[in-house]
Amino acid sequence: MPDSRKQLLPFAAMSAAYFAHIGFFNPYLPLWLKEMGMGLLAISVLTSVQAATRLFAPYAWGALSDRTGERVKLLRLGAAVAFASACLLWLNWGPVGLGVVLLVMFTHTSSMMPMSEAAMAHLVSQGGGFDAKRYGRVRLWGSLGFLVTVFVAGAWFEAFGMHHFPGWTVFSLGAVLLSALWLPDLKEAVHADHTHLPVGPVLRQEPVRWFFAAAFFHVLSHIGIYVFFSLYLDSLGYSKTMIGLLWAVSVAVEIVWFFTQSRWLPRLPLTAWLVACSAAMVLRMTLTTVWADVLWVLLLAQAIHALTFAAHHTACIALLSHHFPGRLRGRGQALYTVIAYGFPGVLGGLLGGVLSERWGLQSVFAISVLTSLVATASAYKVWRLQHPAKAQDALP
Repeated sequence: MPDSRKQLLPFAAMSAAYFAHIGFFNPYLPLWLKEMGMGLLAISVLTSVQAATRLFAPYAWGALSDRTGERVKLLRLGAAVAFASACLLWLNWGPVGLGVVLLVMFTHTSSMMPMSEAAMAHLVSQGGGFDAKRYGRVRLWGSLGFLVTVFVAGAWFEAFGMHHFPGWTVFSLGAVLLSALWLPDLKEAVHADHTHLPVGPVLRQEPVRWFFAAAFFHVLSHIGIYVFFSLYLDSLGYSKTMIGLLWAVSVAVEIVWFFTQSRWLPRLPLTAWLVACSAAMVLRMTLTTVWADVLWVLLLAQAIHALTFAAHHTACIALLSHHFPGRLRGRGQALYTVIAYGFPGVLGGLLGGVLSERWGLQSVFAISVLTSLVATASAYKVWRLQHPAKAQDALP
């Protein structure tokens, strides 16, 4: 096995452990908070803490990692603090105290994947270009981790109750810490002429601005799934086991995509994939809004996750590698996390809480149809800017 492939194994373990944590934490956090007696608005505020940390933490960690080149050591530090914070969930906190604990924990977990992907970027490149096959084979382990915990945790919580939620958090973040310690101690050489390389000129490029707009509205459309999907299904009478199964379906198709994406991605330009994925989001949100009480339709909607998340994520990471190379990589990944996950997460979580309190949980997904249409239009603008000749040929 080549050295670069051996070095990828710890990153695969990191991805598996991190997304195994996310796989139970994000879907079942709202249900744990609900069991603690909190209302929809309080739940939406507390779940939005994760998105709020993405407004500042990823860029701060990314800038620090770009400046020092010590991405792996910073990952280990973040994993250690997150694990220590998780231990505090055993205590009987009120909403404010719990919010502070989650703030500390999320501040250190929200930057893990951007820094991890920036650290392994040169390992998933061939001849200076993005290697979708190698990246997909690493990233699918994250999906496998998510798949296992979202399904097993659903069955566990159904059988034994939600009071075991803190224990699951401690165990999963312990696995993240161990995997971070296993990462190769890579350090990028710090060059004086690149240490303070500015990102402003890149952000002033029109295709980059529209790319971030497309990513913002695409993920904003997803927030209904990330924050309110489990509550929505619970309100429709689905069991926790079935909720876990429906989450598992979306991750299963995600795994298939990551494993086979090297066959499909070359068939379209990356910007065309952005358009296709956002158009698929329109369909998914429509099905989830109108026919969520019909199981086979909901299964179909969840299967579209292969496009709305997996294909979209890979296309975005590849485009980021193109626009933010070298010592801009950490800040590019961080900006993506801030703009595409931080702002949409806070806005979607808080507005979703208000909407669901006033008009019911279904209204959150109805609004997501509209934001996914905006995402599709923004992605089409990116495609036109990057491929003006093809866009002109496509006009009647």
